[in-house]
Amino acid sequence: MARKPLISGNWKMNLNHFEAIQNVQKLHYLIHKEVFDDVDVSIHPPFTDIRSIQTLVESEELEFALGAQHCHSEDTGAFTGEVSPAFLAKLNTEYVICGHSERREIFGETDEIVNAKVLAILKHAMTPILCCGETLDEREAGGTEDKVLGQIAAGLAGVSNEQIASMVIAYEPIWAIGTGKTATSEDAQTVCAAIRTKIRDMADDVTADAVRIQYGGSVKAGNAAELMSQPDIDGALVGGASLKPDFVELVRNGAG
Repeated sequence: MARKPLISGNWKMNLNHFEAIQNVQKLHYLIHKEVFDDVDVSIHPPFTDIRSIQTLVESEELEFALGAQHCHSEDTGAFTGEVSPAFLAKLNTEYVICGHSERREIFGETDEIVNAKVLAILKHAMTPILCCGETLDEREAGGTEDKVLGQIAAGLAGVSNEQIASMVIAYEPIWAIGTGKTATSEDAQTVCAAIRTKIRDMADDVTADAVRIQYGGSVKAGNAAELMSQPDIDGALVGGASLKPDFVELVRNGAG
């Protein structure tokens, strides 16, 4: 079945809200309107930028979808420094990244924490982008599928088939993030196909055929089209390259 690609720009801890507004305006000017017929684009700025970007996107009727980089699993409580999914929903946030490797590796998020976030995001009618991926040591030891599919099974615990079908899963090999190394399109396809098969086994054919699977890890304009030409890769989760001028070309190439 045809799945519209989703390209997500994760700005990480970059750009204050003034810079973010300028960046979105520039991106929208450079990405021709008809490109959005063939690809969805979500923007994931820092939390302090979200309200400014929401206002810009809605007032100017821009085609970008607003996204967040993560959230807490609880709506309210004594969680200093965290952000509630309920607050993000009030800002018309559409997508929330959860289980990003930096959250797992640097901040110690477990599969159980990630699963709780997935359920919380869905509860507030937003779409989780559930990240999974292996380290270089795990890859070299032949443990890629065990690691990735284990993260998928844990992250989707308690999630209905209908909810899974609406989600986005991002395969982002940790060894490829910010290193300039990228999985070959064939290797990325192999893992993304395994993810889809896992979902088919956990749920059903309809669910597996509907869920969108992104690839993330040193995606750039030069390799976007080849990666997204693979049958089980439905877009890209883009980090540092989403802050560079060639992000526009990356989106165009991803649109085919």
